[in-house]
Amino acid sequence: MKSLIAHLSMFGACAFWGLMAPLGKDAMTHGLDGLTMVSFRVAGGCLLFWLTSLFVKHEHVPLRDKLMFIGAGFFGLVTNQCCYTIGLSVTSPINASIVTTSMPIFAMILAAIILKEPITGKKAIGVLLGCSGALILILTSAAHSSDKVGDIRGDLLCLIAQFSFALYLSLFNKLIKRYSVFTINKWMFLWATLFIVPFTFGHVSEVISHPIPAKTWWEAGYVVFFGTYIGYILTMIGQKTLRPTVVSVYNYVQPLVSVIVSVLTGIGILRPSHALAVILVFSGVWLVTKSRSRADIEREKAANR
Repeated sequence: MKSLIAHLSMFGACAFWGLMAPLGKDAMTHGLDGLTMVSFRVAGGCLLFWLTSLFVKHEHVPLRDKLMFIGAGFFGLVTNQCCYTIGLSVTSPINASIVTTSMPIFAMILAAIILKEPITGKKAIGVLLGCSGALILILTSAAHSSDKVGDIRGDLLCLIAQFSFALYLSLFNKLIKRYSVFTINKWMFLWATLFIVPFTFGHVSEVISHPIPAKTWWEAGYVVFFGTYIGYILTMIGQKTLRPTVVSVYNYVQPLVSVIVSVLTGIGILRPSHALAVILVFSGVWLVTKSRSRADIEREKAANR
């Protein structure tokens, strides 16, 4: 039962994130912009997680860890959400969602550098395939520069967002495992809010002073509540039970949901180059996540002694 809940949680989180791309894109086309949306995400997430923390078991967090959450909030939320949300406002939701699947590849490279994880043949081929898919997206976007087909600026920002989140996972892995999902997120979102909102408050006030359609507000509400608050809770429930390789596989759900919704609503256009990029990126991520970790290799060596 615990395993089933974990699988359903990961599927739900990635489905919410997949739907967030076309809905967020539509909201940022009809009244809001990237800076306003990311401000709503961090401030809304901060408010929701701190309110929730009042009703769950309190965890003591020493000053040293509170300060470490500054770095975690910067890489895991500020850079990640700013680059992704602003990138999404420029490029197509299809491109943005495909790029999100590159995160395990960045995580593998950083794990090799920071955590000394071995780079196997499978991992090397996986990185090559994933990079090829990303390159196809970027070259296609550079040729078209359309927010329905893609834009190289938005694609690169979304890539930076994935790199930033992978860096957060590698640098703050022990800190993440030390506390509950609500403790982690209330401190990360607090610091992210302090980083972002003081600099965007004037801009956001100006944007929302103009008439904004009710549909746009509902879409922004979805991004904050389901795409941010619920999505972060569900993914951490899944991570508590499932192996990292299994969690990574659920990244495939995001672009599938995003592509289907984007094409059906006319927000995005599916081109043959997108299909090829999906195949290459998915294949690359699959090879990376299926390759052996340092722990696997050490266990094999111990068993053969």
